[in-house]
Amino acid sequence: MIYKYMNKTNVKRFFSILLMFCIFISYSSFAFASDDSLYVWSSNSNTLNIVNNTTNSANTANITNSSTNTSNSNTTSTNTGNASNNTNTTTNTSTDVSNVEDDSSLLTNATSEVTDNNSLNLESASAILIEQSSGQILYAHNIHEQLRPASVTKVMSILLIMEALDAGKISLTDSVPCSENAASMGGSQIWLDTTEALTVDEMLKAICVNSANDCVVAMAEYIAGSEEAFVQMMNDKAYELGMSDTTFKNCHGLDEDGHVTSSYDIAIMSRELLTKYPQIKNYTTIWMDTLRDGETRAF
Repeated sequence: MIYKYMNKTNVKRFFSILLMFCIFISYSSFAFASDDSLYVWSSNSNTLNIVNNTTNSANTANITNSSTNTSNSNTTSTNTGNASNNTNTTTNTSTDVSNVEDDSSLLTNATSEVTDNNSLNLESASAILIEQSSGQILYAHNIHEQLRPASVTKVMSILLIMEALDAGKISLTDSVPCSENAASMGGSQIWLDTTEALTVDEMLKAICVNSANDCVVAMAEYIAGSEEAFVQMMNDKAYELGMSDTTFKNCHGLDEDGHVTSSYDIAIMSRELLTKYPQIKNYTTIWMDTLRDGETRAF
């Protein structure tokens, strides 16, 4: 009997009413959620839950994945100096991040309070998601497993460069020479040679955008006198920050026995860099740029 009423006019009316109903439901969901709320996926109930978040909404959650794939690739000028990002969110936690004491190094909300499993079915061997301003751990998967960090190593190198700038030991306009050691680096690079020098500003750009191994070694030698001395500074800083899963053997991340860290420790040093030196985003958010007046360097 219903079919005789389903003429073209009635069908249009039916779908118009259905569309208005869907819009109403969507608007209601938006209206009852605060702009400062953090939406979190709960793997237990398969529902969206809301964790109140009174921190500055500009402070976004960061995720760092460490995997067994550690090869350094030779890249173009697109930004490859950052760790891989995973936009999936996390298991549910009832802790209000506004009540978590801010710690300048160690992360809060130990794994005893956050389920340490791979509920998101990530392919990486280890993963962590934190809230930057509080250091609260929102998602944890094998976060203390020691793995080879590859070019994520440069987060610590960049942190020490920024500290040297902040302390006035170096300036962005300083001219940094290239040693034979720096020029001999493989992997991702901009093919520095011993006849040229770049400013600290240009070196930072090459490190952050192109993950340039030659530039980070040149900067290490400029700051500490040798790469070995700079690596000692890196390990000292890791100890200071409580990065107990980490041992650095070089400043660039090319595979080397004993050169290991964990996603937990990567989160610690990344948070330290972004919190104390937010101006680093002037470099890490560059998508494409040129050096040497855009001249192509043969290799």
